[in-house]
Amino acid sequence: MDTRRQFGIAGEEKASGFLRNKGYCILDRNYRRRGGEVDIVCEKKGTVVFVEVKRRKTDLFGEPFEAVDERKRRRIARNAKRWLYEKKLLGKCDVRFDVVSIIQRNGREEIAHIEDAFRP
Repeated sequence: MDTRRQFGIAGEEKASGFLRNKGYCILDRNYRRRGGEVDIVCEKKGTVVFVEVKRRKTDLFGEPFEAVDERKRRRIARNAKRWLYEKKLLGKCDVRFDVVSIIQRNGREEIAHIEDAFRP
């Protein structure tokens, strides 16, 4: 496995732990279908939350969450709908789309959780 992929996987691990500490229940990870992936699917207080994780070593090219552009949002939303359909939850629960942004600054990693980051 290449180091970029390992770096991303480690970021998803950190994000999962972060969300668990905030009271979220992780339902699924790395849900992949043709045309995209959802990094984390979790639930809190009856709301199913689809989370995109972005991790960067530097802010040289902007904040990590800025990489979640319109095209990426459409892919996440499409795969979220597929996940809900497969779990027989489509139209039966509240849904939200969040972004967890992880960046290294001053020798430390900062984690930001952007709730309701976008709406499809």
